[in-house]
Amino acid sequence: MKILVLGSAAGGGFPQWNCACDGCRRARSGDPAARPRTQSSIAVTADGERWVLLNASPDLGAQLLASPPLHPPAGQRRGNPLAAAVLTNADIDHVAGLLTLRESHPFAVYATARVQGVLDGNSVFNVLNRDLVPRRPIALGTAFAPADAAGNPLGVEIEAFAVPGKVALYLENAAAGPNFGSVAEDTVALHVRSTIDGSSFFYIPGCAALPGWLADRVRGAGLVLFDGTTWTDDEMVRSGTGTKTAQRMGHMAMSGPEGSIAAFDGLGVERKVFIHINNTNPVLLEDSPERRAAEAAGWQIAHDGLELTL
Repeated sequence: MKILVLGSAAGGGFPQWNCACDGCRRARSGDPAARPRTQSSIAVTADGERWVLLNASPDLGAQLLASPPLHPPAGQRRGNPLAAAVLTNADIDHVAGLLTLRESHPFAVYATARVQGVLDGNSVFNVLNRDLVPRRPIALGTAFAPADAAGNPLGVEIEAFAVPGKVALYLENAAAGPNFGSVAEDTVALHVRSTIDGSSFFYIPGCAALPGWLADRVRGAGLVLFDGTTWTDDEMVRSGTGTKTAQRMGHMAMSGPEGSIAAFDGLGVERKVFIHINNTNPVLLEDSPERRAAEAAGWQIAHDGLELTL
């Protein structure tokens, strides 16, 4: 199974268009130690020919152009190897890219009923012709085999399961109860397994905590791509770029005794990759002490174009 990181940054990308933090300034100036990144999305293939998109970034058009394996097949006037898309939540940085795929291309969209309801409730997504782009709900805790629009299986099996998080920002409702009305289907992780060779990995781009049951779930995994949004919980507040903590945004900081680096220590995960990294996170800077600390703890910092093979 092959995994291609199309985008590795959090919402806004790196550099973010309206941000002048130190990291964004360096990235904008062409500093080789501050490599630009687009917004988070990956693609997976089990047979090397048909691909499953995991989250559809607003930057998807540019990401497809930068990824030769996802170019139209030779000899075809129209076509693309993308056969299905699986969404982990309804965040703008994970659904807006669906609109890029509107040019009469057949593929299937998989998401929880909650997220499908968000798509159904917004008429702009009707540009995806349902005769060509079926929308298929998935149930938590039940493995499913993604298929293309015609129903042909794609060689992978995926189980979606709820992880700590929150409802998308634009759906927050302060009157709806705890956590702004968030329900289990708002934030999910994916366990992806090849039905061809049995290899598997976890994709968890948004997660607010690592409780014991989740730690046990990923223990000993060959590969985990995990939420790397911020280095510290109050990072955006201290940098003067925002007013919310990572926890308030539904994310788990990397550092500190309650951070993801500490939480993963001792779990025996063979390869740990941070993805969905905010522009304020100093690990994006290859010469930063935070980057060195993360790498010393056994973590890899995802970048656009990173290829992983299982």
